[in-house]
Amino acid sequence: MFVDELEIYAKAGDGGDGVVRWRHEKFRPMAGPAGGDGGNGGNVFVRAVRDLNQLAKYTGDKNFLALNGGVGRSLSQFGKNSEDLYIDIPLGSRVSDLDRERVFELTTEGESILILKGGQGGFGNEHFKSSTNRAPEESTKGKPGEEGRFLIEVLLMADVGLIGLPNAGKSTLLNTFTNAHSAIGAYPFTTLEPHLGTLFGYVLADIPGLIEGASDGKGLGYKFLRHVERTSMLIHLVSLESENAMEAYEQIRSELSAYGKTLAEKEEWIVLTKIDLRTEAEVAAFKEEFSRLGKPVFAISAPLEEGTKELVDALVKRLRSR
Repeated sequence: MFVDELEIYAKAGDGGDGVVRWRHEKFRPMAGPAGGDGGNGGNVFVRAVRDLNQLAKYTGDKNFLALNGGVGRSLSQFGKNSEDLYIDIPLGSRVSDLDRERVFELTTEGESILILKGGQGGFGNEHFKSSTNRAPEESTKGKPGEEGRFLIEVLLMADVGLIGLPNAGKSTLLNTFTNAHSAIGAYPFTTLEPHLGTLFGYVLADIPGLIEGASDGKGLGYKFLRHVERTSMLIHLVSLESENAMEAYEQIRSELSAYGKTLAEKEEWIVLTKIDLRTEAEVAAFKEEFSRLGKPVFAISAPLEEGTKELVDALVKRLRSR
């Protein structure tokens, strides 16, 4: 199952305690302080990996704990610093710190960001030695590591996002193009999570269908819209089984505009689907109506593979020219 949102708890390691120890030499039972400082606790990082299913691996255990620093030792030896903890998350993720109102985004493979700092090790008694205090008995405990709750949201970094009302034919088209095997059904909201496929190396995302009011959180709401943010271009599918196809198209456009200016300004191609339900004259009339919008318009029947080759050829040519 594709998991695109997960809340986790993470804690950086605590610093190790400093210790009180003494240097022992022949004929000098207590030659001076020799208590070492404690080691630093491990930091916590998030790191981008090219694995969209990474979050699914964490659903069983959502707690991430870095190791504590080692306790100081005698002979003035420091405690061991703990190794940092890296939490791998899908490339393109947004990480929200729910306790500090910070937001991080990872858009480059291998990129890592520090989200929690480990605690500093405490001081051993040697640290407190001075000309006026030659035999200090004091040491300090290590500092606690930072902790917090984080919401990880995957924002797909696809080349093309397939959008449209529920049951507009997005899953069918994705399967026709890429053999992605999305679920297909003659009812709305078949796709409750994004599905991906590749077309000559380019990533296509079948985005869950949206309804009026999605920009306000209705239906799948932001779970739909946030996945469209980083797609390079949009293919807007409009089913001709609707008596008012233009109204259906404008409904989606309204939601994109309400969500943000960036979405509304993305390059968009219009694909009229299920043309097998209309006569040739009706399809021609619909194409003429949509062509007035000044955007590329295609008419297809994916199950019959009518018009799909023309669309694929044009799409691949456009993607290669970007």
